[in-house]
Amino acid sequence: MSIRVLLVDDHAVVRDGLRMLLEAQGDVAVVGSVADGRQAVAEARRLAPDVVVMDVGMPGLNGIEAARMICESLAETRVLILSSQAGSDHIHRALQAGVRGYLLKEAAGAELVSAVRTLHAGRRYLGAQINETVLSDYASGRAAQSPLDRLSPRERQILQLVVEGRSNAEAARELSLSVKTVETYRSRMMEKLGIRDVPSLVKFAIEHGLTQLG
Repeated sequence: MSIRVLLVDDHAVVRDGLRMLLEAQGDVAVVGSVADGRQAVAEARRLAPDVVVMDVGMPGLNGIEAARMICESLAETRVLILSSQAGSDHIHRALQAGVRGYLLKEAAGAELVSAVRTLHAGRRYLGAQINETVLSDYASGRAAQSPLDRLSPRERQILQLVVEGRSNAEAARELSLSVKTVETYRSRMMEKLGIRDVPSLVKFAIEHGLTQLG
């Protein structure tokens, strides 16, 4: 039986390349291909793929937050992060979210295929270029806490939308919340981070890998 894979990346050319690479193997079937985290969550719940191959930096809902939602609702689906982001904060938050594999985009295609097969077999896969010290710290519980850990998943979602320029009303529509609820989450989130203005919030979000702008 083929390994059923969902591809998630906001660049169509990347998704097309990954599809060609994986489907050429014979034992992999790409069952879906989407461009952002929110679509990824919806399609994962609809398709229940064996493996989700997902980028980190995407608009609306980044890959780590999408991975968290997928891992919480689909116990049998494994998430593999395929990203150009190699920072310890990205890796720590991804593993904390429940992803089973992390691979850099610059890795050879054969490594991606190996990673997909490894996750499907129920094991973890961490790319050879991932910093060994970071992994050791995570495994032993010594990983440094990210300031983002102070926030709830909903607060992190609103943080991303705010730094991407969405108004409270737009964020409310996207998250199916009331404007007042968004305002409450936004105020609480900024208080937890000790940040008083949006420019500082944008700088913080980029530094900690929650969003990619510019």
